[in-house]
Amino acid sequence: MDQKNVEKYFELLDDIVENIQTKENITYLDSLVIALEYIFSKTSNGELLNDTMDYLNESIKTLTIAKLEKEEIRKVVQLATLKGMRGATQQQHLITPDTVAMFVGYIVNKFVSKQKDIRIFDPAIGSANLLTSIINQLEASYKAYGSDVDTTLIQLGLMNANLQQIKIDLFHQDSLQPLLLDPVDFVVSDLPVGYYPDDLRAQSFELHSPEGHAYAHHLFIEQSMHYTKEGGFLVFVVPNFLFNSDQSDKLHLYLQKHSHIVGLLQLPSSIFTSEKQAKSILILQKKGKQTKSPKQALIAQLPSFKNPKATLQIVEKINNWFKEEGY
Repeated sequence: MDQKNVEKYFELLDDIVENIQTKENITYLDSLVIALEYIFSKTSNGELLNDTMDYLNESIKTLTIAKLEKEEIRKVVQLATLKGMRGATQQQHLITPDTVAMFVGYIVNKFVSKQKDIRIFDPAIGSANLLTSIINQLEASYKAYGSDVDTTLIQLGLMNANLQQIKIDLFHQDSLQPLLLDPVDFVVSDLPVGYYPDDLRAQSFELHSPEGHAYAHHLFIEQSMHYTKEGGFLVFVVPNFLFNSDQSDKLHLYLQKHSHIVGLLQLPSSIFTSEKQAKSILILQKKGKQTKSPKQALIAQLPSFKNPKATLQIVEKINNWFKEEGY
């Protein structure tokens, strides 16, 4: 990936988005959707002012995004999305840090090594940064699926995937409602954290709360398990307090019943703005007739990704663990 290309094209895209934002008097993220849609298809689904259309037709000539590599496109879109989310108050308007997305992709690839093709699903796909980052690292053919309730984010996800020429089937819906999806080999997700407001729907989950709202992140784990094949893997970015909060005893029992806890990798605190936001990578395998727990779960505290020597050492440790466990 050429960082100069990324910076150049982000500046060009940012200028276009800010102009749309001013002309149409809409948010930066909504303007980004319009810009990416126009770059991809030379049309817009929405009603735009004539002045905006004239501007887009002229400005789009400077943005030959098709010349970029997939990862460069992903990074340009990511930077623009991050700018649009700056100061966002909605919990779902967050984006998985690049280093975390790359590391999750590395973990998924280790499990994929013996498979020629896989089906992979992200139930909280958002702008598709995590899923497209993983797909760009995959060493197997794939069918990808994503779901999200947020209209703006799923439109961003669609445009992000289209511009990278990555095929993803998308569901625009509440991901905790039933999905028209056959079970997949892998679920990957940076889990949304918070309470789930639909108490009636939550009652159909084992992890519902007898009093008050259930935790959305708990329900996402159960929903993901439901749509995973026996023996399939689930790789989640989870809050560090996942197993220490109220309702965590119920989660423990659920995971013991339905899955093997394969690993827990605590991400370096330096990549998060506060300790409260710190996260880990939780790796599960759905139980099946041919599955068994690892001899020893993969438990590690990841060093700062800015420390290449320590990062290399932990990667070697993880590689050795995969060999010993036979995954």
